[in-house]
Amino acid sequence: MRQFDLSPLYRNTVGFDRLFSALDQFAGVESAPTYPPYNIERTSENDYRISVAVAGFTQDDLTIEVKEHVLAIRGAKQESETTRKAEMLHQGIAARSFERRFQLADGVQVRGASLENGLLHVDLVREIPEAKKPRLIPIGGETGTRTIDAQKDEAQAA
Repeated sequence: MRQFDLSPLYRNTVGFDRLFSALDQFAGVESAPTYPPYNIERTSENDYRISVAVAGFTQDDLTIEVKEHVLAIRGAKQESETTRKAEMLHQGIAARSFERRFQLADGVQVRGASLENGLLHVDLVREIPEAKKPRLIPIGGETGTRTIDAQKDEAQAA
């Protein structure tokens, strides 16, 4: 794969650090870890769910953290007395430590998380601020005031 040097762009731009960091991160996608497997689903227009397969992990073994638009899910298996004494003849269930990171868009918040049947579900919601929502603008003139619906005009244009 071709490597791009974005350092000249850092000198000439202000406030685009997250964009360039995302580009650098996506350039290394082919070396991204594949464990544990996960699904990302859209449950409604503004709701999302990330499901991570964490078979063998308990709530105490998992950590979910959101910092600067990055959702980090970590798993570290804590050994118990019985697992230390047992002699493993075949280990097909992976129980190694992991860390999965997801870049969240502006306005996306974590609503909650649950652990069911070996799947960790993290529910997300995109909250659009009032300032960014479409609004009606009144038009004044000689014949009176008329209102234009910005949402309908955008739908008709599309």
